[in-house]
Amino acid sequence: MSKVIAVTGKGGTGKTMLSALMVRLLGQGKEAKILAIDADSSVSLSYALGLEIGKTLSDIRADLIDKPGARKEIMGIHVKEVIKDLVEYGEGFDLLVMGRSEGPGCYCGINDLLRYGIESLSKEYDFTLIDGEAGPEQINRRVLRNIDTLLIVTDTSHRGFKTADVLHKIADRRKADEGDRFNDPSADLIQEGLVINRLKGSEEVVRTAAQRLGLRVFGYIPEDENISEYDLLGKPLIDLPESSPVIEAVRMILEKIGL
Repeated sequence: MSKVIAVTGKGGTGKTMLSALMVRLLGQGKEAKILAIDADSSVSLSYALGLEIGKTLSDIRADLIDKPGARKEIMGIHVKEVIKDLVEYGEGFDLLVMGRSEGPGCYCGINDLLRYGIESLSKEYDFTLIDGEAGPEQINRRVLRNIDTLLIVTDTSHRGFKTADVLHKIADRRKADEGDRFNDPSADLIQEGLVINRLKGSEEVVRTAAQRLGLRVFGYIPEDENISEYDLLGKPLIDLPESSPVIEAVRMILEKIGL
């Protein structure tokens, strides 16, 4: 049975790092099919995974709007096949990238394509890991629906926890409002919890703050100088040495959520 895991949270809290390392660990010693989805317009997961990208979902949207010839060609193909053609193939994983919006307006069109891509392609993989954008937009627009686990990443700052609280409340409101699997008694329960990145000080203080939000803590990730070094040198985070403290921390998070 396929599993869909989404990662969200305030910008700069380590969502992409967590997503990349989950891709790495889930692929170790297994013959699992893994799809990574970069759903953040900043387009950073591909760099963390060390994979060059070609066309993105936003490129397809631009073609549909601006290029009559391309639009005619695309419209003659099933949307699922169009999206599958955008998938890049890495070592032990595949990658789909949302991309940036180059024109004015919101991301509604791209998010609609992204939602369809997640729902159609995830059925073909054992694990789908979504590196979501910062903030509540994709949860609010139901892009991140039909997921099994929602990981809300925060640092130990007050702003990080405030954003986590907003995301938690929006996700819970969506669960109550949806007429699909959220209200289906036979559906699996959706796991939702916090991942605390760059932990400083006592875990107990952080755990108490999480309890006030009504959220479980799935794990704690310590500060790791290897990440700063790799970021500075432009090296893929998926290649971090096995001895890096973050590797063991992410492995324990995966165990906590049953993966």
